[in-house]
Amino acid sequence: MENHGTQYNSTLSLILVAIFFMTMASSQLSAANDDKYVRQACAVTRYRSLCIRSLSPFSDAAKTSPSRWARAGVSVTITEAKSAVQYLIKLKRQENRARGARNSAALSDCIECFGNAIDELHKSLGILRNLNRRTFGTQMGDLNTWLSAALTDADTCLDGFEGQKGREVRRIRSRVSRASCVTSNSLALANKLASTGLRAIDMP
Repeated sequence: MENHGTQYNSTLSLILVAIFFMTMASSQLSAANDDKYVRQACAVTRYRSLCIRSLSPFSDAAKTSPSRWARAGVSVTITEAKSAVQYLIKLKRQENRARGARNSAALSDCIECFGNAIDELHKSLGILRNLNRRTFGTQMGDLNTWLSAALTDADTCLDGFEGQKGREVRRIRSRVSRASCVTSNSLALANKLASTGLRAIDMP
């Protein structure tokens, strides 16, 4: 009986080990596919490394769908823009408490620019959530308009700090530039959707 029990335990252990390695292999294959999807999607963007990092969580859901990648791109851009404006508002409050006016006007203008950009990005997301075959061309035109406007707003924000120096200004430029790059990537994904055409709406 003891030998039978030992054999049974050995067989069970081998089965469990086999299941473990099969699961690991399946997970690795899935991860490789996800990596392939996001790299393919980001191939059309200017800032590819940033695109891959920011959009990789959407790979499993978006796969090869241009419309889903465009929607993911705009969603990420909204999050980035909100994060940037919260940072700018925090700096503005700090300047007000310190009664410093050095960057106050530029910060106020920048905050206004990002407020406009966030509004334009939400309009863009609304378009992507309601794509329609009959109005696809018009929708793509509107989408390009709103995303281009959001990109211009970020660039306008940076213009306000032209010629200024210092650690704070460098941080502002870095934060705003990241938001601008993410917006640029989002616009590239939208243009990819537009060039793919009507069939992009129904792609998996």
